[in-house]
Amino acid sequence: MNQATEPKVNQATEPKVNQTTEPKVNQTTEPKGQLDPAVGNIAIFREMSRKLTPRGKERRAQLIAFATHEFAEKGYHLTSVADIVDGLGVGKGVFYWYFSSKEELFLEIMRTSQRGMRKRQQQAIAGVGDPVKRIELGIRAGVLWLAEHNDLRKLFEFARTEGTFREAMRSGQAVLVSDARVHLEEAIQHGRIPDRDPEALAFAILGVSNQLTGVYIDGRGEDPEVVADLVVSFCRDGIGVSVKD
Repeated sequence: MNQATEPKVNQATEPKVNQTTEPKVNQTTEPKGQLDPAVGNIAIFREMSRKLTPRGKERRAQLIAFATHEFAEKGYHLTSVADIVDGLGVGKGVFYWYFSSKEELFLEIMRTSQRGMRKRQQQAIAGVGDPVKRIELGIRAGVLWLAEHNDLRKLFEFARTEGTFREAMRSGQAVLVSDARVHLEEAIQHGRIPDRDPEALAFAILGVSNQLTGVYIDGRGEDPEVVADLVVSFCRDGIGVSVKD
């Protein structure tokens, strides 16, 4: 497969887009994506359809990072594609080489951030045999990840209430719930916690983690480690871990 390269950018003028090699952008019919790769995502198709060069990957990451900050600071609706490209000093042709729309870019931010959180949690619980300990370590890793990525936490909150992204956000949450459910079911089977609906417990853990992180870290500036301890303790009590554990 030939490696694709982004159009050259003349800083004095906006780059011309070569329609024979770059994607055409239909502004009236922008594609809609899904957050989790299991249910499909337009960004995955674009990645599969052409292989980016190292420079292309770097540029794409720059667009994602800058847009994340702009969306968090100004809001999704008040941030335009022009704001993003002007802030990076590139033309719109560069943006549309990597993303067909602002919506697709936002969905990609959500997808990659979800992957980042899951990776952190999986690293935290790797090699741990005790399901209760895995639950605790996963909760802690999630809280600390959210504390380190406050811009993304703001975007999560927005996406939960925005019609365009609500279903995509729910798909992403379902993956996190499914991850937690595995450990909860094992804890129930081993008699470590009472026999309750593991899915409900997983949703409760996710809700408590998000809420307490927002209130105590973002709102009050508390130490993330202290907040992580609080969330773990609250969730342990909530799922019924015995005191002796």
